[in-house]
Amino acid sequence: METYLIFRDLAIILIAAKCFGILARALKAPQVVGEIIAGLVIGPCMLGLVNQSDFIVQMAEIGVVMLMFNAGLGTDLKELLKTGPVALIIACAGVFVPLVLGTLLYMGFYGAAAVGSEHFVRALFIGTIMTATSVSITVAALKELGYLKGRVGTTIVSAAIIDDVIGIIVLTFVIGMKSSDSNPASVILKTAAFFVITIIGGVIIYKLFALLDKKYPHTQRIPILSFGVCLIFSYLAERYFGIADITGAYVAGLVLCNLHDSDYIEKKIDISSYMFFAPIFFVGIGLKTTLNDLNGEILLFSIAFVLVALFAKIIGCGIVSRLSGFSIPDSLKIGIGMMTRGEVALVVAQKGLTAGLVEPIYFTSVILLIIVSSIATPILLKLLYAKYPERIAAAQK
Repeated sequence: METYLIFRDLAIILIAAKCFGILARALKAPQVVGEIIAGLVIGPCMLGLVNQSDFIVQMAEIGVVMLMFNAGLGTDLKELLKTGPVALIIACAGVFVPLVLGTLLYMGFYGAAAVGSEHFVRALFIGTIMTATSVSITVAALKELGYLKGRVGTTIVSAAIIDDVIGIIVLTFVIGMKSSDSNPASVILKTAAFFVITIIGGVIIYKLFALLDKKYPHTQRIPILSFGVCLIFSYLAERYFGIADITGAYVAGLVLCNLHDSDYIEKKIDISSYMFFAPIFFVGIGLKTTLNDLNGEILLFSIAFVLVALFAKIIGCGIVSRLSGFSIPDSLKIGIGMMTRGEVALVVAQKGLTAGLVEPIYFTSVILLIIVSSIATPILLKLLYAKYPERIAAAQK
């Protein structure tokens, strides 16, 4: 491929991503939805202006690593520990119920399989996609309503953070089952070894960066070295532990998230991610998606996938919230607040495609889930809070 053609493709990708992203925001949908649709429009599905190339795939991989590194940096570990066991239990239910129901849904459509078989791992991965939670839409809705700092809002945000951590571990395990010839013991050992080593190494790295941060606060060397650590963690995860590179990136973010300059690092990394790498990743999802194989069965599966994914979060998180002492209306708010999907679901689906666990046609189901959940969640929360206002938050507005 001639070098100058790369410039043309990148120009089309970036311009289309921004235009469709702006359009999506104008329609009250997440910007990423517009960027994915941009990939569908300019890709093989419609206009055929841009095709996948090795270069675009590699740039997209950097984009997803940056997204997960920023997600780790944005985690408040101290706040996470303060929320106690309630958020943890809700998060566990928010992972377990969608995982089980998603697995059963796939086997209901395509047949049951023995545990450990390739077909079972594929079914398990469909459930894994459903475990992801993206509460950016929920946070925006609660902030607008004035209830973000209430008990329900705090619980949703904390549970979503834990949910993502557990979801990434599940993703690591499922992909490991595929790459390790379905040997669960090997996967567990490798996963455990990775986290033990990263915890020990993370403590050392954190202390070194804390000293560096104190001596050279708000200097560009900090974000540059931080991203270097992110790339090292990503490489080690894939190369030596058979774990997804995004897991390494997320853990690197967690290691550095309590630095004094963590917000500064996040903002600097976000500049490159927002302007260049992330749009390539999200547009790349659209470029990968093909509708040539779309048929009645896939369409029916997509509808069932969306419904099961939405209700699984409401059922799992809602019931556990009720058992944890929340009222029925507040439990319903938590369940609905946890049902939004976004970047993490796309990242999980992308890793499954790379590992051979899912076909490109199933991105249709994921995209549909993101669109429906992003539109439905703010509307349902507004209706619930209008009828059942949260007393504890009334004084905090």
